[in-house]
Amino acid sequence: MPLTDTAVRQAKAQDKAYSITDGQGLSLHIDRSGTKSWHFRFRWHGTPSRISFGTYPEISLRDARARRDEARSMVAKDLDPRIERRQAKAEAAVQHKNTFAAVANRWHEFKLPRWAAARKGSAVQSRFYLDKDLIPELGKLPIGQIKRSEVLAAMRRVESRGALNSARKCRSWLNEIFRFGIAEGLLEVNPAADLDIVAVPEPPEQHNPYLRRHELKEFLVALRDFKCAEYARSAVKLLLLTGVRTIELRSATFDQFDFVEELWTIPPGIVKQLQKRVRTKSGEIPPYLVPLSRQAMEEAKRVHQLTGRYRMLIAGRNDPRKPISDGTVNSLLKRMGYQGRLTGHGIRATISTALNEMGYNERWIDAQLSHIGDAYNHAEFVEQRRGMMQDWADYLDGLLVD
Repeated sequence: MPLTDTAVRQAKAQDKAYSITDGQGLSLHIDRSGTKSWHFRFRWHGTPSRISFGTYPEISLRDARARRDEARSMVAKDLDPRIERRQAKAEAAVQHKNTFAAVANRWHEFKLPRWAAARKGSAVQSRFYLDKDLIPELGKLPIGQIKRSEVLAAMRRVESRGALNSARKCRSWLNEIFRFGIAEGLLEVNPAADLDIVAVPEPPEQHNPYLRRHELKEFLVALRDFKCAEYARSAVKLLLLTGVRTIELRSATFDQFDFVEELWTIPPGIVKQLQKRVRTKSGEIPPYLVPLSRQAMEEAKRVHQLTGRYRMLIAGRNDPRKPISDGTVNSLLKRMGYQGRLTGHGIRATISTALNEMGYNERWIDAQLSHIGDAYNHAEFVEQRRGMMQDWADYLDGLLVD
């Protein structure tokens, strides 16, 4: 007699494993632990054979019967259902390796050593948007079957939140992922090509505000007199005296400073621009060399002493093993009343503008600010920059004397 859903559900474990028959080779096997499995018995070229269809309740009685009918049809066509199932599993395994998610993850792993280790760098950002938007939209699809319209839908998902700058980066990452798939032989045409044509346009770029020379005296007086944490004041001073990026100052360790040679050596892994464009003849990425004025060295020693003389140049307030917050500088500038007038990154533009107006060699200035050009290595002009930055530090001191 054929099984019923009730009979299957109520079948209980016994001292020994047993089976109850549904018909046409299908039976439900109940082992001593109570696990219920579907079995299909058939004869293959005269030999009794068996195949499992899975467990109940994951596989219902109805599903088991459908699988039995499919297997019986295969046997009638002289096809072994066991071999067919193994081939299907193998194909599924290959297919899984070729999904967008699998290829995107391989691409990210391949790119990871080439990206700078920054908290907001490409490695972190691309991983975030892959997991948040692109893989949820495209992840399960075989990469060779993805249509341009499906890629566009993934982009619209990002654009719908107004994250247009991030959407532009996602278009670039998608283009690379599909090109990576092409190189692996998984597809012939890149469905992410030319998506910029239909992208929602970004608003005009808002450059970081910066100060002009005639505004510097007022700012320096305000910085000197403002009541704030001394380490935050020192951070702003060091940015003014060196022209480095905020991330480079925050990541600085005391052992990067050579006070005899008056030089700050920043490892290339911190400066993402160096990884892309500046290399020596041997192919190595050189460090970012920052000559130090007398005032910069004094401030570096002072803030290191002030914050506990830990490994970090400016140790974090809550955990000395970690750098200061990336909002430290901008928060201070805001409280000083300079919101919309100056940012930590804008200090670099302030220095660049002032030094150009003062007549210094543009290439020296670009090298000091690590504005990497193709024609020269930023590590050049160290001695010329040393004199320039000492003049700059003396100029800033003079503004507080007048």
